[in-house]
Amino acid sequence: MRSMGFLGKKIMGGAPRHTTRAIGQVAEDRALACLVAAGLVLVERNYRTPGRGGGEIDLVMRERDGTLVFVEVRSRGAGDFGGAAASIGATKRRRIILAAQHYLLRWSAPPPCRFDAVLIDDGRVQWLRAAFDAG
Repeated sequence: MRSMGFLGKKIMGGAPRHTTRAIGQVAEDRALACLVAAGLVLVERNYRTPGRGGGEIDLVMRERDGTLVFVEVRSRGAGDFGGAAASIGATKRRRIILAAQHYLLRWSAPPPCRFDAVLIDDGRVQWLRAAFDAG
């Protein structure tokens, strides 16, 4: 055991840590693989708006027809409390929409867009097209 005396804790050595960020990265990788297999092309990953309280878009993809797809990836180990879908609440949707609007400022004529979600519940991947809209 290593001492973390400044925190008053001891950490067991050996096992790798499974941080929320690492788990989220694995979920995004699985979602990306699913979407690419379906014919979508990655445009950008982890787009963040500047400033505090801004939004983030996990994946920006493009459909074969040119539609720009803003994808939120959510993962839950179990279906408790509504599972991954229930974790995309009104505040989260609002932040994703604001981030998408910010992203689209770079376009003189934005293409058709939609908001999808890739949900991973207990290891099962589910892709929801048009999971929510900006209206």
